Amino acid sequence: MGNDSFSGFHPVINFFYFTAAIGFSMFFMHPVCLSISLFCALTYCIYLKGKNAVHMVLRILLPTLIITALLNPLFNHEGGTIIAYFASGNPLTLESILFGIAAAAMLITVILWFSCFNEIMTSDKIVYLAGRIIPALSLILTMALRFVPRFTAQASVIANAQRGIGRDALSGILLKKAKHGIKIISILITWSLENAIETADSMKCRGYGLPGRTAYSIYHFDRRDRSALVFIAACAAIVMGGSAMGAYHFRFFPTVKGQWSGIWTIIVFAAYFALCVFPLLISIKDEIIWKHFQSKT
Repeated sequence: MGNDSFSGFHPVINFFYFTAAIGFSMFFMHPVCLSISLFCALTYCIYLKGKNAVHMVLRILLPTLIITALLNPLFNHEGGTIIAYFASGNPLTLESILFGIAAAAMLITVILWFSCFNEIMTSDKIVYLAGRIIPALSLILTMALRFVPRFTAQASVIANAQRGIGRDALSGILLKKAKHGIKIISILITWSLENAIETADSMKCRGYGLPGRTAYSIYHFDRRDRSALVFIAACAAIVMGGSAMGAYHFRFFPTVKGQWSGIWTIIVFAAYFALCVFPLLISIKDEIIWKHFQSKT
């Protein structure tokens, strides 16, 4: 994973950015928009996850892209440019092939953006955002997110302890494994109930639910966050304005046809590219500056 700087922004900035990036990727089917969003999402995902992103693309996303692109012409026979006819008599059209490729690219792009979202929007950021709106749900979400890894770790501890006294749930005959497994689950449930009581007592001692109680937060909205918000909002406004003016209009049926509005189209595409590439540029810029300062020391 690269030294990502975008994750250091305020959670509101992270959430607002991914809402815009994912939303635009889902609604704009213009080939230029799809190409920009796919390129930026793929590049940023590889920057964040390294080899894991490459493996995901080659093993999952690329086959999904190919399968989706191939399946569409089998069921969609619209379009005026007929290439051939299937044995059933239905036509294979150029428009259906291109639409299948576009739909597959949109699907892959959204998956990549969500993969980046999961890397940047950690559980504490989601809890922070939800806590300002629905604090009760935020508390439940916090406890659930915290409980799952603790539950898994405690289950491993109990299983190892039981294995040490000859109660291995992974060896022996089926009946004996089931008996040992039930014993582990019983111990784990007892531990979880005791932990819940301790958590409730701790929350009561810390004044949870009392009026006027404040909450500590590590996130502060500073000048850098304000600048990022203005930039993202400006790019999003230009993109939505371009959409309202028809700059992203593109049809696949009955024939492939787009719309070109001269310099205005270039501006809205440039704004869309600036929006999609923003977190990657921020991270690369900060990494270059950091390496420059390191070279001087």
